[in-house]
Amino acid sequence: MADLVVNGGTPLSGTITPSGNKNSVLPILCATLLTDEPVTLTNVPDITDLDKLVSFFESQGSVIDWDRAGGVMRVDHRGFRSTLANAELPQDMRSTVLLYPALIHRLGRITIRTNTKGCSLGVREIDPHLDVLEALGATIDKGEPVTISARGFTGARHWLDYMSVTVTENFAMAAALAKGSSTLINAASEPHVQDLCRALVAMGARIEGIGTSMLSVAGSPSLHGATVEIGTDYHEVTTFLALGAITGGEVRVVRSVPQHFDLITRSFQKLGVRIDHEGDTARVGPGQTRQIETPFTSNLLPKIEAAPWPYFSVDLLPLLIALSTRCDGTIHFWNKVYENGFSWMPELAKFGAHVLVSDPHRIVVFGNRPLRPAVVDSPYVIRAAVALTMVAASIPGRSVVRNAEIIKRAHPRFVENLRSLGAELEWK
Repeated sequence: MADLVVNGGTPLSGTITPSGNKNSVLPILCATLLTDEPVTLTNVPDITDLDKLVSFFESQGSVIDWDRAGGVMRVDHRGFRSTLANAELPQDMRSTVLLYPALIHRLGRITIRTNTKGCSLGVREIDPHLDVLEALGATIDKGEPVTISARGFTGARHWLDYMSVTVTENFAMAAALAKGSSTLINAASEPHVQDLCRALVAMGARIEGIGTSMLSVAGSPSLHGATVEIGTDYHEVTTFLALGAITGGEVRVVRSVPQHFDLITRSFQKLGVRIDHEGDTARVGPGQTRQIETPFTSNLLPKIEAAPWPYFSVDLLPLLIALSTRCDGTIHFWNKVYENGFSWMPELAKFGAHVLVSDPHRIVVFGNRPLRPAVVDSPYVIRAAVALTMVAASIPGRSVVRNAEIIKRAHPRFVENLRSLGAELEWK
């Protein structure tokens, strides 16, 4: 793993164009396996998770033409083999689960291990995926490894225990080619889920309720090729705005998907940071108060809660935690999703930050304590690595964020983009 060396203390200023959404492109690339017709993806980010999926597809006989500089990927699965060349799926990324519907559709049967990896945010259970596939007609042999088999999917009604993004995406992909109609209740509705559903519609799927908690899918006999643009990554938009705010600079982010930003903008406001939207450009300016707002209910702490969309995104919580260490006041953060989302608080404390861990889901940050450069260890969590880098960038002097290479899973040209804003940092 590579380390990030950061010489901080410089206000970051300039204009940034964010990349395509990692959480959109991964399921959409998996969905291309549902058709033998060529599919073209545009605005494709150059991230490491895509490398792994592309390698898997190519090992199976698919033809992938990826213009990394231009962000265009042409995918042709006509040569995809009827058996798995390496006997199993890639095991080192969570998005592997998104291959299940298409592989079952093509192969009729797959075997999987139950310990697929991803960010170390806590237990990433596989049971809801098996439940939704079983509801749509698959047969599950729950040994080790697990075997999933089906001769096509059948429409069904299913109610999720909780709003899972990847389970919703797997439902949409399986139901798109099922016999009959399917309904998913308590569906996730994140922007990247919407992106996948729109990509499936472009390929011929019939989906209603996109962006809501209930998806209805009328199964189609087949899907066809299409050209699909990957949506802007609102996580990356927020990252650059937070970097501008924490360093006291002025950052503009174009193509900023303002329709997704009402609650994000209001959450910045709770930290005394104003985000302005001018068309599709978001801006954070210098001279922010960075004064944590006091609620009208005076016996409560200010609070930012993260939960499934349309709540504040849990993936963005580390960015605002980092920013809050530079704000005047005290604030409570509540991660309602992951039980390991605050495991990196001891690393934040190495900078001098004062954080009280109330329980696995809640912390209190006492802001604007004196911070100092430090050498910290990033957990295997993308946004935590970014958050530690943010704090380092705000402190004059040399800091090191060790094992920060996980950032490359979601942020292409991360160092280059920050340098364009005036940051001094490099991979070591």
